[in-house]
Amino acid sequence: MKSEVSTPELSIIIPTFNEAGTLPLLLADLAGQTGGVAFEVVISDGGSSDGTGELGTRLLAMLSLPGGVLTGPAGRGRQLNRGAARARGEWFLFLHADSRLPAPTTLADSLEIMGAAGTPRRAGRFSLRFAMAGPERHPGYYQCEVKARLNLPGTIHGDQGFWLLRSFFQELGGFREDLPVFEDTLLADAIRKRAGWQLLPATLVTSPRRFQAEGYRERQTLNALLANFAVIGWDAPLQRAPQLYRSQDRARRLQLAPFFRLIDELLDELPLGDRWGIWYRTGGFVRDNAWQLALQRAARHGFDTGLSPDAVPLEPVLRFRRRFDALTDHPPGRLVAALLTWLWFRTRTRSTVQGA
Repeated sequence: MKSEVSTPELSIIIPTFNEAGTLPLLLADLAGQTGGVAFEVVISDGGSSDGTGELGTRLLAMLSLPGGVLTGPAGRGRQLNRGAARARGEWFLFLHADSRLPAPTTLADSLEIMGAAGTPRRAGRFSLRFAMAGPERHPGYYQCEVKARLNLPGTIHGDQGFWLLRSFFQELGGFREDLPVFEDTLLADAIRKRAGWQLLPATLVTSPRRFQAEGYRERQTLNALLANFAVIGWDAPLQRAPQLYRSQDRARRLQLAPFFRLIDELLDELPLGDRWGIWYRTGGFVRDNAWQLALQRAARHGFDTGLSPDAVPLEPVLRFRRRFDALTDHPPGRLVAALLTWLWFRTRTRSTVQGA
């Protein structure tokens, strides 16, 4: 990797795999940043077959962006950690290759705010927008944009960008490399528990291409299942389904039947006590996230009335969450959630497998 800046304040780390179609747009946005931030760009490629690495090297030179390209084994957690190990800035900013930074002062404004935080245990992320025309939008995408403003478990993801000090990243132990997905969500929740999240004064635009290729409902259903398993610590479904997160260039309409069947088979392999332990912890996860029913209602109202996602009132959602927790955050509440989730899973398993 070639470096051209002696003392970068900020290292921007971008994992790539077959991203030749999106990387040029992000690098052009970075080249257009103003405010005098000394940054380097570290592209951590996972062995792309479409020339992403070579293209990245050429574009960094053409755009006079300091930094370089690393190439190694694929896997987002591994690529992110590999990039961080070679980065030299005091601050890290992890970005997806399909991100856009339309505001030219994004880096300067964010660095000023993060530098004034007064504590090394702090992390920042951006508001989120999907790059899509008006007719393509629907309440689901809008709800994701509203949810990105919240600092609650499971609401912060890598497509919002992660901005934190090198020292804090090292203290956290970096991203998990043993899981093919949700390395970002797990790190985000670790940050939330140990420090705090700052919503930075800029909007990051991301592509909806995976949702569009795989189907919004199908992808969100699978995300909910896998997020639960990641959070409760049952890694088997994530480890045993190697194609559950295909590279973007291979994405196509998701068929959920194989995933429900796999989960059912993995549960059957476990002793009865372990099986019910998983269902009980799943009930806790579902109960913890039931507040999103109030979020869905608020987002739908905002979407129907033409509000900007940033203008949707969130206090009613948070008030519902506090009241719901007061009523249900105990073992009987988690047991009820576990039973309802078990019934939903059995029904969905039968319907998806029969319809496959």
